[in-house]
Amino acid sequence: MGLFNNIPTDPPIEVFHLTELFNQDANPSKVNLGIGVYQDENGRTLTLPVVRSVEQQMAQDLTLTKNYLKGTGLDAFCTACLKLVLGEQSPAIVENRACSIQSLSGTGAIRIGLDFLYRNGFRTAYVSSPTWGNHDSILQTIGFEIRKYRYWSKDKLTLDIDGFIADLEAAPEKSVILLHACAHNPTGCDPSREQWIRISDTCKSRQLFPFFDMAYQGFSSGDLDQDAWAIRYFGHEAKHELFVAQSFAKNFSLYNERIGHLVGVFESRDIIPKFRTQMATIIRRNYSNPPAHGAYIVATILNNPTLYGEWKNNVRAMHERIHSMRQLFYNKLKQLGTPGTWEHIIQQTGMFAYTGLNPRQCQVLIQQHHIYIMSDGRINVCAITQRNADEVAQKFYEVITTVADDPKL
Repeated sequence: MGLFNNIPTDPPIEVFHLTELFNQDANPSKVNLGIGVYQDENGRTLTLPVVRSVEQQMAQDLTLTKNYLKGTGLDAFCTACLKLVLGEQSPAIVENRACSIQSLSGTGAIRIGLDFLYRNGFRTAYVSSPTWGNHDSILQTIGFEIRKYRYWSKDKLTLDIDGFIADLEAAPEKSVILLHACAHNPTGCDPSREQWIRISDTCKSRQLFPFFDMAYQGFSSGDLDQDAWAIRYFGHEAKHELFVAQSFAKNFSLYNERIGHLVGVFESRDIIPKFRTQMATIIRRNYSNPPAHGAYIVATILNNPTLYGEWKNNVRAMHERIHSMRQLFYNKLKQLGTPGTWEHIIQQTGMFAYTGLNPRQCQVLIQQHHIYIMSDGRINVCAITQRNADEVAQKFYEVITTVADDPKL
């Protein structure tokens, strides 16, 4: 008998399973609203022109080698990324109380950040209800006690700010609070600035540790600085110690390069050397060294004013297309007289919209209409195009008017 004959089978990861089903579907009108990648009007995920240009330059640069980076990453990358998150005039940067550690995209940044916190005595972590699925998985793997704070109101189809604050007020001191900096995944619903200030005040009074996840800087408003406002308020005005995990998969369209970083902001500059040594140890035990190719691309663009301006234009263009498709989808649903209110579709921001469809309706969309959608009703707005918007809206109308909820799902 083999040693592994009786190992269990894990359930499939929903978003990738959906894509497999989509790829196997021969229906010519199929639409994949599940996978979280930016798509253009033709449904393609393209390399940004500025990225392609930098890669061509890199190919001709004989000074670049395939040698290891140091464990904590490429200095030119980390320095530029720190300014991108905290701002050029950040007091934390000026006072040397902040640093950036290169990571394996946003997922890797969350993992090494949480590893550091657990190693240093943090044991309880709060995530929004709902949140990105990997938050729970990583916390569980490390050993954190996972608790939820109320976020999305199914009845009002908006942020439950009072429930959010009440849950933070009940949290034990030194709890880690995972926050979405902008373009909340999966709801697309972000706090207002006034609400962020309330959240900050509560974290401060309860001695909670804010850990921001920022995978979509620029996608919420089209403005990189505006989308980092909450982080900068927490760090500069409210003077929190905090972490930020950032991914460049989306806003640089560098999905398979796995490029991101972890920002740490501390009360004292004396913490930084200790933090760096611990991060070097954690990284060594996890994956030893970060990948260089994506780091060189991002560093080159962020450190060159001309390329940086071109990239900001690329980000703004992606945001504008997402915003226009959000408005188009809303208009189509309204024209059909789709039951319910749909203002939340245009009030939400970023790549995702939380439609409010129940799991049974999502299942019928997939099985009968070839519209692939996450079971919680989340859709990737930029998968909607001028060509498929009418059909997608029509299929939504049909399931909303004919399919009830199934409590067993």
